[in-house]
Amino acid sequence: MTNISVSILDAGALLHLHQPGQPDLRFHAIWLRDNALDPATRDPGNGQRLITMADIPRDIRLSGAVINGENVTCVFAPEGKTVDFPVTWLTENAYDQTQPDVSGRLPDWAQAWDSSLMGSVPEANLDALQSDNKTRRDWLAQVRRYGFAKVTGMNTTSGALFDVVDLFGYVRETNYGRHFEVRTEVNPVNLAYTGLGLQAHTDNPYRDPVPTLQILSCLENSAAGGENMVVDGFAAVRRLLDEDPGGFALLAGYPARFAYSGADGIKLQSRRPVIELSPDGELIGLRFNSRSSAPVRDVPFEHMAAWYAALRRLSDIIDDPAMEVVFKLAPGEAFIVDNTRVLHARKGYSGEGTRWLQGCYADKDGLLSTLAALEAAS
Repeated sequence: MTNISVSILDAGALLHLHQPGQPDLRFHAIWLRDNALDPATRDPGNGQRLITMADIPRDIRLSGAVINGENVTCVFAPEGKTVDFPVTWLTENAYDQTQPDVSGRLPDWAQAWDSSLMGSVPEANLDALQSDNKTRRDWLAQVRRYGFAKVTGMNTTSGALFDVVDLFGYVRETNYGRHFEVRTEVNPVNLAYTGLGLQAHTDNPYRDPVPTLQILSCLENSAAGGENMVVDGFAAVRRLLDEDPGGFALLAGYPARFAYSGADGIKLQSRRPVIELSPDGELIGLRFNSRSSAPVRDVPFEHMAAWYAALRRLSDIIDDPAMEVVFKLAPGEAFIVDNTRVLHARKGYSGEGTRWLQGCYADKDGLLSTLAALEAAS
């Protein structure tokens, strides 16, 4: 490749890659050996590593490196092993650069939103999602980007919501069953089964791990009211970060507790922060559900009042109409939410008419896997 050069530094501990017009990149010999692309190191079919750290010599180093067409050919000592690394692969996986370290930052794939999204809610027709890979790819990408999306053109029969899950993965069964009914009940075991309005919340915060996706489909909806509402939790906690950085740090820095024991033999409990961050500060998710909160006892006495003040402020932000997108599902429609990010709610509805929704849970790894495969094929 024209004008690209490599050299070995630090007695073989480092590879230096120079590409004109781009920053120089360095790679440790141990990193290169661990990530070698040859079939003896990684299975050519599934890409899984075939060696462990114990198989790599402790004194691993580079004894040679040259540009060979589109590749960098490296020789490792003391093994005498030769491995080719595509220059494009090295560039894509480079780590010799400034690493992000900003608390509360959005993941690269996420776009924060508020009520301004009301007129452009992402949606697609089920037939198109089932028959056209581009439509399915684009819809899944919107779920990743916004944390929710709608589906139209569904059957209005019991269990039709599984058609949505079949687009990308598998149902996650819980103590509520493979799916659950959302309709008014007498003496309900869960407030979701009443006509009361519900504050925007994430589901099942008392599980660890939580179900990462939820699907709600509409079979009947002639009751007055009962509109669905979604709030971007990432946007909400970033607004809290802007308004009260100290409060944000408290909600991210100490675990809350959640619990549910609404039936015999069920006692679910979790201990996780309201705002969850990666070690380098990227937003992972949030757990917010006042109905399922248990007594908090992991916040130091001197910080408890401030912790509650931050939780109240976050609650106020979530309740702000400027943060919410509202829609009313018609029979044959459904929506999916990323339950680690997007809070969902409903307005109160009257006892007249009928309102029958069905819900189920699934997991985001299947959705992201299907999306990645579709993107790779396009």
